[in-house]
Amino acid sequence: MENKDDIRLLNSEQLEQFFIDNNQKKYRVDQVLDWVWNKGVDNFSQMSNLSDNLRNLLNKEFVLNKPIEIKSYKSIDGTIKYSIQLFDKNFIEAVLIPSKNRITACISSQVGCSLDCKFCATSRLIRKRNLLFYEIFDQLFYLNEQSKFYFKRKISNVVFMGMGEPLLNFKNVVEAIKKMKMECGLKLSAKKITISTSGIPKVIKQIANENLNCNLAVSLHSAIQKTRQIIMPFSEKFPLEDLIESLKYWYKVTKKKILYEYIIFDGINDNIEHIKALVKICKILPCKVNFIEYNPTGEEIFRQCKVEKLQLYQRHLSSEGIVNTFRVSRGRDIKAACGQLINSNKAG
Repeated sequence: MENKDDIRLLNSEQLEQFFIDNNQKKYRVDQVLDWVWNKGVDNFSQMSNLSDNLRNLLNKEFVLNKPIEIKSYKSIDGTIKYSIQLFDKNFIEAVLIPSKNRITACISSQVGCSLDCKFCATSRLIRKRNLLFYEIFDQLFYLNEQSKFYFKRKISNVVFMGMGEPLLNFKNVVEAIKKMKMECGLKLSAKKITISTSGIPKVIKQIANENLNCNLAVSLHSAIQKTRQIIMPFSEKFPLEDLIESLKYWYKVTKKKILYEYIIFDGINDNIEHIKALVKICKILPCKVNFIEYNPTGEEIFRQCKVEKLQLYQRHLSSEGIVNTFRVSRGRDIKAACGQLINSNKAG
């Protein structure tokens, strides 16, 4: 098999130089970019406004590494999960979540995951590789077409809450977001894009400097370091004080409030000590707390908290003026809910 680059690895200047070197008109650049980012074609033969000679040239020099196969699984609540087999036969999953006022796409950033969050099924997968920026974009492009077909609406919101830790694939995630915002692409508003991270302080500062204007969500789950390390062992290397310092920098640069994602586990972080610790952290920077329903993944140590413990958390936060919500999980019956993406439906 020939080792050819995906044409989408070339920026417009590189593509222009390629056309000049091959005695082609420069205006062809815009045509090709429109085909690959706006129309999302699978092969060069579909580029109907190019000459046969040019299409043959592109086919000789480049590839379009599109997914081999995509399977869908529909939930009783309307959520749709997609199992995507990539060009190299690795698998990822993405989720389309419809609601009254929005259509949200939950997309992946890695094949597997780099981290070890104990409550999350995805963390049990070996991280095989980072997704390339065009593979991240392809997920969203496909889900957007599906949204138009099933719900007669385009995707309104994008969350990097699928498989993988986005900040450990920093360059590709940043480039993918830029492509999502392009006029010749999906034209998504940055304000509707949320990067969800388990908390990598150094990279939070880096992404603040990228001027993406997107939102940042942090999987917190405990504001007490020793408890957080039980839930998310990797966080021993990234202490809470370092995380908070990086979030201060994020807010200073972007002026965008933080979204803390928080699961309350029975007998682990459901007492008043943890509530007070969370209140203390929330008073440092403008933020919102999103309480997430726990979705069982087979780990016996983790259980959904009692309703009264959630209510106790919410009463304390609300009394301190801290905005908070509770998100009911969607797609649990097809293992599409938070923490459940593990490719259990893949072929073979």
